[in-house]
Amino acid sequence: MNMYPRHYAKVTPEKIAVMMSDGSDSLSFVDLEESANRAAHLFRSHGLKAGDKVAFLLPNCIDVFPFCWGAQRAGLLFVPIPTKSTTDEVAYLLEDSGAELLLTSSYCPAVKEDIFHSLTQSTIKYLIEPPLSQEWTHWETAIANLPTHPIADESAGKAMLYSSGTTGRPKGITPGALGAPLDEPELLYQFMAQGFHVDDNSVFLSPAPLYHAAPLCWTMGAQALGARVIIMPRFDPMETLAIIEREKVTDAQFVPTHFIRMLKMPEADRKRYDVSSLKMAVHAAAPCPIEIKQQMFDWWGDVIYEYYGGSEAFGLTLATPEGWKSHPGSVGEAVVGTAYICDEEGEPLSTGEVGQIYFESDLEFTYHKDPGKTKKAQNKYGWRTYGDIGYLDEDGFLYLTDRKSFMIISGGVNIYPQEIENLLISHPDVADVAVIGAPDPDFGEKVVAIIQPADLTQDKDKLADALNAYCRAKLSAIKLPKQIDFLDELPRTETGKMMKRLLRDEYWASN
Repeated sequence: MNMYPRHYAKVTPEKIAVMMSDGSDSLSFVDLEESANRAAHLFRSHGLKAGDKVAFLLPNCIDVFPFCWGAQRAGLLFVPIPTKSTTDEVAYLLEDSGAELLLTSSYCPAVKEDIFHSLTQSTIKYLIEPPLSQEWTHWETAIANLPTHPIADESAGKAMLYSSGTTGRPKGITPGALGAPLDEPELLYQFMAQGFHVDDNSVFLSPAPLYHAAPLCWTMGAQALGARVIIMPRFDPMETLAIIEREKVTDAQFVPTHFIRMLKMPEADRKRYDVSSLKMAVHAAAPCPIEIKQQMFDWWGDVIYEYYGGSEAFGLTLATPEGWKSHPGSVGEAVVGTAYICDEEGEPLSTGEVGQIYFESDLEFTYHKDPGKTKKAQNKYGWRTYGDIGYLDEDGFLYLTDRKSFMIISGGVNIYPQEIENLLISHPDVADVAVIGAPDPDFGEKVVAIIQPADLTQDKDKLADALNAYCRAKLSAIKLPKQIDFLDELPRTETGKMMKRLLRDEYWASN
């Protein structure tokens, strides 16, 4: 199977490569090919050579793909920047990465705040809309008359992804060696083709922000395999179901938060839509509570897949529908690298023992400008970790317990918030939940549950009593929340990750 969009520009030139779900814009494969080549010529006109960096700060839109494929075939590293970043955060990512060119939109808050004054004079600045001022150049105007044929010195570039920054300043992840042939299959593309059977008959739906690693890389992978990609401007549970029915979507990518929001819809609304075209709905980013996932199986059938990995991409597990049903709660077996569970000294633990998850593999990465963090991510055997806690069962299936940094130590006992969160989110009156450790004078830390109610008008005292009773029936005493608080909305990134650092900082600062 060919794994590069140029092939499909030749054999199915008029086929839609990518479209917005609202019908506002689309690109055929030949349009994508020509636009990507124009972008590559533009990069070269600015003196950008293989190994240099460019960045984009864009909402979900078609322009992302010519930019990224143009950078890829020019051998560049392309850096996605979250759309809700402040001017300071954008300036940090550009300076830290060394990106010399930025493509952005006046839609983004930082641009509205006049990000120009936060950028270095050397940054090349483009907007997808007509320019706000003379300091900016209109992207479409700049590439309109450039050649549509490939540049002479093509080589494969890659995405330079940044960690989410939920526990501090994000760190850049520099991928392995650049300079491979353009159409040399990426590991992810092979995984999509062989593990999920994505091909040129597939219709791939992406409801998540394209600045995030998984949506960006999976949608580019789907295009490389000839699929039609549908991009939602933003996730909406009802609209997602409508698109699946209308466009006969075969493959889609979600996070558990998406599943929860769809399941919280009235049953009559859920049953209105035909989702039988789905062959694969894959999720990751955070552990999915067993009850939530079982409800999705009951609703959508055996199409729910799960993987566990990270932007560093040195190890990966896969839970097929059959694998998960025989091992409920697991994130599957290792399909990239070999998984180990280790103690604090990095020594392997026995089956069933909880510890830090490591992978042994020969896939290379480094943290940009941070050799200390790169070294800290591996043990003396050279195995590397994403920083998560879990255990392996006797069949080699991996179970996530929590992030090491989120673990609560109360009275010398390790408590993993994920178990408590998984229970609370299954309560019908809970829309979202975060469990953190807060200061306690007697035990060091206490368990605090912060709840986003499904109904904001509900009596909070009565709801707290109901949730306490709900927890007492299912949790041991040490794991019970000692405090239940409420927020109208919990702080999650657009990709569904809970920003616990913000919550923890607030509780620790007030004590």
